[in-house]
Amino acid sequence: MKFTFNLKFLIIFITIFVVEVLIAKYLNDAFIRPFGGDVLVVVLIYAFFRIFLKTNNKKLALGVLIFSFVIEFLQGLHYVNWFGLENNKFWSTVLGTYFTVYDLLAYFVGYLICLFFKD
Repeated sequence: MKFTFNLKFLIIFITIFVVEVLIAKYLNDAFIRPFGGDVLVVVLIYAFFRIFLKTNNKKLALGVLIFSFVIEFLQGLHYVNWFGLENNKFWSTVLGTYFTVYDLLAYFVGYLICLFFKD
Protein backbone atom coordinates (compact mmCIF):
# COMPACT_ATOMS: atom_id res chain seq x y z
CA MET A 1 0.00 0.00 0.00
CA LYS A 2 1.24 3.46 -0.83
CA PHE A 3 -0.14 6.97 -0.75
CA THR A 4 -1.20 8.52 -4.03
CA PHE A 5 -3.81 10.78 -5.58
CA ASN A 6 -6.27 9.26 -8.03
CA LEU A 7 -8.47 11.74 -9.90
CA LYS A 8 -10.70 8.99 -11.32
CA PHE A 9 -11.72 7.86 -7.85
CA LEU A 10 -12.19 11.45 -6.70
CA ILE A 11 -14.72 11.92 -9.50
CA ILE A 12 -16.41 8.62 -8.66
CA PHE A 13 -16.55 9.61 -4.98
CA ILE A 14 -18.04 13.04 -5.67
CA THR A 15 -20.60 11.60 -8.10
CA ILE A 16 -21.76 8.91 -5.68
CA PHE A 17 -21.83 11.41 -2.81
CA VAL A 18 -24.12 13.73 -4.80
CA VAL A 19 -26.36 10.78 -5.73
CA GLU A 20 -26.51 9.70 -2.07
CA VAL A 21 -27.50 13.21 -0.96
CA LEU A 22 -30.20 13.37 -3.65
CA ILE A 23 -31.52 9.95 -2.63
CA ALA A 24 -31.64 10.97 1.04
CA LYS A 25 -33.27 14.31 0.31
CA TYR A 26 -35.79 13.45 -2.40
CA LEU A 27 -36.55 9.72 -2.40
CA ASN A 28 -38.73 8.03 0.15
CA ASP A 29 -39.48 4.76 -1.61
CA ALA A 30 -39.24 1.14 -0.50
CA PHE A 31 -36.29 0.05 -2.64
CA ILE A 32 -33.86 2.69 -3.95
CA ARG A 33 -33.43 4.64 -0.74
CA PRO A 34 -33.02 1.71 1.66
CA PHE A 35 -31.29 -0.80 -0.63
CA GLY A 36 -29.68 1.24 -3.42
CA GLY A 37 -28.37 3.82 -0.97
CA ASP A 38 -26.70 1.09 1.10
CA VAL A 39 -25.17 -0.50 -1.99
CA LEU A 40 -23.74 2.86 -3.00
CA VAL A 41 -22.40 3.71 0.45
CA VAL A 42 -20.00 0.76 0.27
CA VAL A 43 -18.75 1.92 -3.13
CA LEU A 44 -18.54 5.49 -1.78
CA ILE A 45 -16.30 4.45 1.12
CA TYR A 46 -14.20 2.27 -1.19
CA ALA A 47 -13.79 5.12 -3.70
CA PHE A 48 -12.77 7.51 -0.91
CA PHE A 49 -9.90 5.26 0.14
CA ARG A 50 -8.86 4.69 -3.47
CA ILE A 51 -8.43 8.45 -3.93
CA PHE A 52 -5.48 8.35 -1.53
CA LEU A 53 -4.28 4.74 -1.46
CA LYS A 54 -2.83 2.48 -4.09
CA THR A 55 -3.48 -0.95 -2.64
CA ASN A 56 -4.89 -4.36 -3.43
CA ASN A 57 -8.47 -3.66 -4.48
CA LYS A 58 -9.80 -7.01 -3.23
CA LYS A 59 -8.37 -6.52 0.25
CA LEU A 60 -9.65 -2.95 0.43
CA ALA A 61 -13.12 -4.01 -0.77
CA LEU A 62 -13.20 -6.76 1.86
CA GLY A 63 -12.11 -4.28 4.54
CA VAL A 64 -14.92 -1.90 3.58
CA LEU A 65 -17.40 -4.80 3.63
CA ILE A 66 -16.28 -5.86 7.12
CA PHE A 67 -16.47 -2.25 8.32
CA SER A 68 -20.01 -1.97 6.91
CA PHE A 69 -21.06 -5.20 8.61
CA VAL A 70 -19.64 -4.00 11.95
CA ILE A 71 -21.56 -0.72 11.69
CA GLU A 72 -24.74 -2.64 10.85
CA PHE A 73 -24.34 -4.91 13.87
CA LEU A 74 -23.68 -1.85 16.05
CA GLN A 75 -27.00 -0.47 14.81
CA GLY A 76 -28.62 -3.52 16.36
CA LEU A 77 -27.08 -2.39 19.66
CA HIS A 78 -28.46 1.15 19.13
CA TYR A 79 -25.01 2.71 19.18
CA VAL A 80 -26.42 6.09 18.07
CA ASN A 81 -27.88 6.35 21.57
CA TRP A 82 -24.39 5.86 23.07
CA PHE A 83 -23.43 9.23 21.58
CA GLY A 84 -26.73 10.94 22.42
CA LEU A 85 -27.52 11.43 18.73
CA GLU A 86 -30.84 9.56 18.56
CA ASN A 87 -32.79 12.82 18.15
CA ASN A 88 -30.44 14.29 15.54
CA LYS A 89 -31.96 13.57 12.11
CA PHE A 90 -28.68 14.07 10.20
CA TRP A 91 -26.55 11.78 12.37
CA SER A 92 -29.30 9.21 12.75
CA THR A 93 -29.52 9.00 8.96
CA VAL A 94 -25.76 8.87 8.43
CA LEU A 95 -25.03 6.36 11.20
CA GLY A 96 -28.23 4.35 10.89
CA THR A 97 -30.59 3.44 13.68
CA TYR A 98 -31.72 -0.16 13.20
CA PHE A 99 -30.34 -3.50 12.11
CA THR A 100 -31.65 -5.40 9.11
CA VAL A 101 -30.32 -8.38 7.21
CA TYR A 102 -31.29 -6.64 3.95
CA ASP A 103 -28.63 -4.01 4.64
CA LEU A 104 -26.03 -6.77 4.91
CA LEU A 105 -27.15 -8.01 1.50
CA ALA A 106 -26.92 -4.48 0.09
CA TYR A 107 -23.41 -4.10 1.48
CA PHE A 108 -22.42 -7.39 -0.12
CA VAL A 109 -23.73 -6.19 -3.51
CA GLY A 110 -21.68 -3.00 -3.04
CA TYR A 111 -18.65 -5.16 -2.27
CA LEU A 112 -19.17 -7.09 -5.50
CA ILE A 113 -19.28 -3.82 -7.43
CA CYS A 114 -16.02 -2.74 -5.80
CA LEU A 115 -14.38 -5.94 -7.05
CA PHE A 116 -14.83 -4.71 -10.63
CA PHE A 117 -12.35 -1.90 -10.00
CA LYS A 118 -8.83 -2.98 -10.89
CA ASP A 119 -5.56 -2.24 -9.10
